[in-house]
Amino acid sequence: MDFAFDNSFHDAMEGFYAPAEAAKPSAPALLAFNPALAVRLGIAADGASDELLARIFSGEEMPGGANPLALAYAGHQFGHFSPQLGDGRALLLGEVIAPDGARFDLQLKGSGPTPFSRNGDGKAAIGPVLREFLVSEAMAAMGVPTTRALAAVATGDRVQRERAHPGAVLTRVASSHIRVGTFQFFAAHFGADHVVQLSDYSIRRHFPDLADAANPHLALLERVIGLQCELVAHWLGVGFIHGVMNTDNVAISGETIDYGPCAFMDRFAANTVFSSIDANGRYAYGRQPQIMHWNMARFAEALLPAIHAVDANDVETAKAMIAEVPARFAAVWHSRVRKKLGLAEVHDGDSVLFDTLFAELERHQVDFTLFFRGLATMLRGDGAELEAQLPDPDAMVPWIADWWERLARETDAPLERADAMDTVNPLYIPRNHLVEAALGASEEGDLTAWRELLEVVRHPHVRRDEWALFEAPAPTEFGPYKTFCGT
Repeated sequence: MDFAFDNSFHDAMEGFYAPAEAAKPSAPALLAFNPALAVRLGIAADGASDELLARIFSGEEMPGGANPLALAYAGHQFGHFSPQLGDGRALLLGEVIAPDGARFDLQLKGSGPTPFSRNGDGKAAIGPVLREFLVSEAMAAMGVPTTRALAAVATGDRVQRERAHPGAVLTRVASSHIRVGTFQFFAAHFGADHVVQLSDYSIRRHFPDLADAANPHLALLERVIGLQCELVAHWLGVGFIHGVMNTDNVAISGETIDYGPCAFMDRFAANTVFSSIDANGRYAYGRQPQIMHWNMARFAEALLPAIHAVDANDVETAKAMIAEVPARFAAVWHSRVRKKLGLAEVHDGDSVLFDTLFAELERHQVDFTLFFRGLATMLRGDGAELEAQLPDPDAMVPWIADWWERLARETDAPLERADAMDTVNPLYIPRNHLVEAALGASEEGDLTAWRELLEVVRHPHVRRDEWALFEAPAPTEFGPYKTFCGT
């Protein structure tokens, strides 16, 4: 297999990582491979046996041109600064150049200890590996910026957590693994020169158009803020809760990264929390915009030495950028809600219409995903699907009347609106009860349900009659849902 590695971080950023090697698995076996993603990356996997794929994507066999390394980074975890974290169970194999010229990292997760493991085993269990594979592919299919999963391989070893689990390794693909926490590490330990070097590299790699800005580091801050606003608006739009928005889990590329205790809402509630370690609801659904703002403030702090080195006056500009984040996010979020509601224009009173909608969804405990699909079906002349989501037929009549009035202020035909709504409002999401059932069976060696669910969530927008069971929210007996970080 030819990977055509071109490892710019390894070659240009010595001192920003530690060389590392993968542990040898006892009996690697391929669980899943993503051939479409391999084609996107320009990896010639056609004809490769499952055994070869398992050896390469478990770390047993290093592909030619790989320069395995563990990245250094710090991070605020639940608001508390940890000055050294780093890739404790991940190994960056290198970078590949796709046929269109795009550059991507290939990283193994769960491949064994590194210099940053902090007494951990560096391993991963099959459940978190298959969860990340499944959810990241669902997010990609919904158009949410995300890292991707190329392969999942069982190691043949047991991983001890609260009990012993089958071990596995995930191959993650990302535009890069540079995080807010990466900047924090070098700002805290080394100072301006290293921050400038990291910022310059990030601009060359991700945003070359910023190189000629008057202050490229300030321009980098502005660009990353914009990407994070777009990303979190995407999350809210599909009912996704990341669960652990620590600064070491914030990629400057604007991709969703680190699917640990993530989950999707069924019934709408702004304070929804699934993570077992988020006791105070810091990363609840409705708090994600505020945490994004907080994380961007930490990014600005880490970048300040580089910004100041170009122009001391730009420090005040950076502060102003951070102060403007809530308003900037609100504009992005309102644009996304308009698309969800079939609206194309900006009108006075939209924010009231939107705020009232979410208050009503919460008051009536409406399923978030199915509500928006029901609105589109109503535009097609059938209100039964929407009524089925409400506690009684009159539950949201005043809001629906306001929505109809707002629709009438634009000229698009109802069927055109409904079709447009269905392209942004998924029907099939990784419902928590289905995910748990699939992961439980997978741990016992049966991936049938997991593979079926993966196929469904890769096609989230168009209804198929044979997938009716995948639409429904969790049954009552499923009870309260808790997720775990999986480390």
